[in-house]
Amino acid sequence: MKFKQKLKTLSREEIWQEYCGFLEIGIEEYMFIQNRLMQEQIDLWSKSGLGRKILKDSHPKSIEEFRAEFPMTRYEDYADILLSRRADMLPCEPVIWIETTWEGGLRPVKVAPYSRSMLDTYKNNVIAITMLASGRSRGHFSMTDTDRVLYGGAPLPYATGLLPSLLSEDLSFKWLPDSNTEAHLSFSQRIKKGFQMALSGGVDYFFAISSVANYITENFSGASSGGKRKYPISPAIAMRYLKAKLARRKTGGNITPGEVFRLKGFVATGTDAGRYKERLAKAWGVVPIEIAAGTESTCIASETWEQSGMVFFPDACFYEFIPKSELQREQENEGYIPRTCLMDSVCSGESYELVISVLHGGAFMRYRIGDIYNCVSAPVGGLPRFRFEDRVPEVIDIAGFTRITEQSIREVIRLSKLTIGDWLANKEFDSDNNPYFHLYVEIPPEAHHTEAVTRALLTEHLAVYFKYFDSDYNDLKRLLNMEPLKITILKFGTIQAYEERTGRKLRKINPSMLDLSELNSGYRPKPAMMPVKAEVPVL
Repeated sequence: MKFKQKLKTLSREEIWQEYCGFLEIGIEEYMFIQNRLMQEQIDLWSKSGLGRKILKDSHPKSIEEFRAEFPMTRYEDYADILLSRRADMLPCEPVIWIETTWEGGLRPVKVAPYSRSMLDTYKNNVIAITMLASGRSRGHFSMTDTDRVLYGGAPLPYATGLLPSLLSEDLSFKWLPDSNTEAHLSFSQRIKKGFQMALSGGVDYFFAISSVANYITENFSGASSGGKRKYPISPAIAMRYLKAKLARRKTGGNITPGEVFRLKGFVATGTDAGRYKERLAKAWGVVPIEIAAGTESTCIASETWEQSGMVFFPDACFYEFIPKSELQREQENEGYIPRTCLMDSVCSGESYELVISVLHGGAFMRYRIGDIYNCVSAPVGGLPRFRFEDRVPEVIDIAGFTRITEQSIREVIRLSKLTIGDWLANKEFDSDNNPYFHLYVEIPPEAHHTEAVTRALLTEHLAVYFKYFDSDYNDLKRLLNMEPLKITILKFGTIQAYEERTGRKLRKINPSMLDLSELNSGYRPKPAMMPVKAEVPVL
């Protein structure tokens, strides 16, 4: 029975129990579901060509054996089979292949196969999210079959393109616009069309990556006014718009979308979602609920109306967690294999790297997706709740658009032919909570000029190469109107001297804030510098 039929034939309590009842089970029942589905997945995956290739001579029969014998994996372990789309090697026949960024210009794309069972689970969990977004208490939701959704997602083959496609199987949502049918339009054209459609009939839900939602929100006034209109404005919305416009003549500032539209629910996802939550809530009059989803992991977790952290869906993936203490030992000892714990052993206040095994015939087993979650609460006998913290330290992820690694920075510096000595890179936030990529560099004495000129030249020059090397970095600037790069020049030899003095080897990517503050406090630029012998090329 499709969800639209359930809305007509079942009680609200019955629908709630079917889609959101997992919120009320205890941790023992939760682990029972996890273990049952994982055992089925091990049996299915072990018999596949992919499983036999990675397992080699190992034949684990139980979850305990599997965790003990099978090492954790990364995309490199699957790349040869998945990038060539070898469906014959997979546990289940893929219905669709989803794409995402792998590592900028070095390895631009990685793909993930989705079975029909994975898609069904994805769809059910997105329906649960939509119910939770409109809910105000247990059992309450105001979702209908004909709700209108302002959508800030990219089209297929990206994971965000799944939402319109999957939900259309069970519901008659109106997407403003449908990113798949309107894929020929540019990002800004889709935003403008979405707002014009919204003005003609209103908006019930807003789904978007948080950084994109923030961009759409900040461009509301321009996108919803001016130009030739294809859609008429509804009388009720026109009245609200005019009322807000008159009020702004007295108080100044721009009209906010919350003055014009009445959202039932707001769903936000992506890196740095928590950083945008307050400003988005203020603009729309509704606090967005945060969800966790990804290309490899599918849709795995959601907040509720309580805004007290995300609960992981028990039927999407089997979850393991690497404590930060284990991650630290791994960084300090080459070859160390970190230990994991399961959902019933996480501790409140602790942070963990998530490890997933995708259920229902998924390809990825004990897979490190590179996300860090903080456990907000872990009640005795109850379900833990989490907040997304960030990517793993060796990756700089800006607003969910670009993934910068040590290798990609080295390649950009090599391509630029700039004379740069030692360097460090850190993800930081400005006074408005916007993320940016902060590069600390040392310039050899023979390449110096003045600090201001050198910094400006380096920023311009390296930005050109980052845009050339990494299309996602270019999109970050072009689509979101953000300047992702800031450069600070350190006195030549500062990093080496600090490491010798402290006996600590600094991480190139995301060094500790303590190390950075101590490093900066000792910086004194040299007064005399020679010009940088480099010109920004035309690419």
